[in-house]
Amino acid sequence: MTFFVSFAADILVAILLVATIASSVRLSRRISKLKADEAALRTTIGDLVVASATAERAIAGLRATLDECDRTLAERLGTAERYSADIAAHVEAGESVIARIAAIVGQARPAAAVPVAPAPRPVAVETTPGNGERVGAALAAAQALSERALDRLRARAA
Repeated sequence: MTFFVSFAADILVAILLVATIASSVRLSRRISKLKADEAALRTTIGDLVVASATAERAIAGLRATLDECDRTLAERLGTAERYSADIAAHVEAGESVIARIAAIVGQARPAAAVPVAPAPRPVAVETTPGNGERVGAALAAAQALSERALDRLRARAA
């Protein structure tokens, strides 16, 4: 019986040895897969680091562009405010000329037709580009009309 017990123990050890070898082979395959996955993970992490660095540079570029746009907008707003002030000054000057013309026309209405006065002298008018030139031209024309009306009144009074 000791022989059978000894033989059974040897068979049991042989079975356990085969099971251990099979288990070791499976573990070796899993370790190889994990090492392959580790290399892929390292590559992915490297790509992620590069992408984040690129994103940081893009954000810095966007901030610089935003700062430049802010400066450009501030300059344009300043220019617009200056043009607005110029136009307001021209409008005010035009309104005063129109008021003078209205006063002259109001005084001259009852009078008979008077011959046309000589050509008006040129008027120096400061103009700005764009609409300012038109306002300046209108102002010059209004001043010329005003001068002609004054000349007519003086001629009538003389």
